[in-house]
Parts: sequence; C-alpha cells; structure tokens
Amino acid sequence: MSTWPATAPGLRPLVTLPGVYLPQHDTRLLLRALYREGVGAGTELLDLGSGSGALAVGAARCGALVTAVDISWQAVLATRINAWLSRQRVTVRRGDLTAAVGGHSFDVLVSNPPYVPAPGNQTPRGPARAWDAGRDGRLLVDRICDAAPRALRPGGVLLMVHSGLCGTEDTLERLTSAGLRATVSDRAVIPFGPILRSRLAWLRCQGLLDEVQDTEELVIIRAEQS
Repeated sequence: MSTWPATAPGLRPLVTLPGVYLPQHDTRLLLRALYREGVGAGTELLDLGSGSGALAVGAARCGALVTAVDISWQAVLATRINAWLSRQRVTVRRGDLTAAVGGHSFDVLVSNPPYVPAPGNQTPRGPARAWDAGRDGRLLVDRICDAAPRALRPGGVLLMVHSGLCGTEDTLERLTSAGLRATVSDRAVIPFGPILRSRLAWLRCQGLLDEVQDTEELVIIRAEQS
C-alpha cells in the first residue's frame, strides 16, 4: 500500500493498493480540466476506469453525484477506501466500462484509461492492465470514444487524457465521426516514465518515437454532445 500526495485543493493524500495505478502527471492534468469544467452540485459524473479514485473523489468534493467504474477488484476497493477516507459519497461499481451503469446517461464522463502501446497481442494481466493498451495504445481509448455518445446527455462532456503516442488525431476524428464536438483542451510535455523507458527500442522500431525523443506529450480530449 502506498499514498499519493495530491496537490489539488482540498484533496487528501490517496491510498493505492498493489496492482492499482498510482496517480501521476496525467491524473493531475485531468483533475485541473475537471475543475475548469465547473462541475458542481447536481452534476452527474461517470468516472470510467477509476483506479485509486482520485478523479471520483475530486469530483465528489465539488458536489457532483459520482459513479465510479473499474474492472479491477483492487481498484474498486481503493476507490471505496479513498471515498470513505475523504468523507465523500461515491457509488463504486465493478464492470466493463459503461456496461456497469445499465444505459444511464451523465452530464460528464471522465476517464484516464490505459494508453501505453505494448508489444505482443496478449490481453494485459496483473498490474500492467492499468497502463498497457495493445500495440497502438488504443485498446480502451477507442471503446470509450464509441461509448461516449450514448453515455452523455445533450450538452454533456467527455474529458479524457491520453498520450500523444496513441494518436491524438485518431481520437478527435473518431469522436467527431460519432457526432461529438471534439478538441484538445490542454497539453503537457513530461519526461518518459519507467514504463516507456523500458520499451524505447520497441517504440522506436514501431515508428512511435524518433531516435532522440525523450519526452511524452499528454493531451486532454474534450468532446461535447450536441
């Protein structure tokens, strides 16, 4: 068990369990986007792939009515623990993305999905399931893009963070084709973390990195339902 010293206003340090994604730069970037969105009392929000619950707890602190979903039992437990420690009410469900909410629609859908390109064709297992996302990094990103139109109410907003390595333009085009107004609302450039550093040779062989690149761009995708 470890803790993440959250820097967002009013957010307590979070407990993480083995096999649960430890919040990092992408989590902070998405939290800032969430706060800019003006989430408040009465906003119904769905957090897909809740992990530690950092986003769910942050939204609940703003007064949102939050449902958090993750397929990992460890992540479900971590989210429940952190909601309880933060004295926030969060409905936590185990399930596969929007299948866990039975067709209910929301004002805001927020997600920090696995997005790291990974060699091989095997379904990620164990801790790697929190970050590995197939050879193009889009194993979950594409599914969330496809589910968003049905999960959002008119005027509802999707906020999703992912790496530029898995195709920012592909995400924008997929969401636009689904009828949403999609843009990049924020960007950040960060040094490679240990996972990317461990597979630099493979990423370069795939043409996803050049020989001198040593930073990763994170993007916030914002897509609005008409």
